[in-house]
Amino acid sequence: MRESNQAEQLRRRMARPPVKVYAVCSGKGGVGKTNVATNLAIALGNLGRNVALLDADVSLANVDVLLGLQPRYNLSHVVAGEADLESTVLAGPGNVRIFPASSGNFRMTELPVASQVNLIRAFSTLSNQPDVLVVDTSSGISPEVARFVQAAQHAVVVVCDEPASITDAYALIKVFSRNYGITRFNVVTNRSRRKQSGKQLFDKLRRVTDSYLDVVLRHLADVPEDRYLVKAVQEQRAVLDAYPRSTSGTAFAELGNAADALPARRDASGGIEFFFERLLSGPGCREGKVA
Repeated sequence: MRESNQAEQLRRRMARPPVKVYAVCSGKGGVGKTNVATNLAIALGNLGRNVALLDADVSLANVDVLLGLQPRYNLSHVVAGEADLESTVLAGPGNVRIFPASSGNFRMTELPVASQVNLIRAFSTLSNQPDVLVVDTSSGISPEVARFVQAAQHAVVVVCDEPASITDAYALIKVFSRNYGITRFNVVTNRSRRKQSGKQLFDKLRRVTDSYLDVVLRHLADVPEDRYLVKAVQEQRAVLDAYPRSTSGTAFAELGNAADALPARRDASGGIEFFFERLLSGPGCREGKVA
């Protein structure tokens, strides 16, 4: 009887439409990654998608700070049995649900097996299953970030027109492609000062990757430098919520349309818990260093 019940639960999970997962990453901090992740989630929510945003930046968890929210619990409390998953959820703009995952040294990919199972089970029993998950990863090329990008359907790399940002974005693409088998990257050029500078930046990055790496880059969107974006940050609001008709707000809406049009990964199946199974139980990653 127990095996029959487990088989039925598995069939129900497999019958769920696959969750579309976007992992937002960057080679270095300070390029606006969290702003991109947050506004991308809101843009997808505005399109009528059921969106969840996972704040997985273990070093600088700041989605809640960006939006002026005060989480009482995060996923570390779920793992410790101190709260249920529903208690961690924060209500964001655009009907986006936010899961605060970080608490200093809490790393999901390093949890004991029993804790991983409990976390997967918690997401499998979530009453309102999202059909889109946006993950705000940590900056850099750590194995933790690579695991999130591996488990996601789409890697979104944020880069701005600064030498360090360009160099580190290339390093991220190089390490993730050579050491982790990730070959497709969607690039968001951010804080562009002129109309064509975003495209020029992307073309510059693609010329280098085409010369040295076996990867495919897609320019997903360009977000311009905008005083309204700065103003929204100061007000602890997302610009797409506070000033949707600003130039940056319009650009984030276009980013949402472009991301929504990306095809689902062929091997995707099941709901949000399948993402966490891939993340937590997938093949081990080979940590690499930039040559």
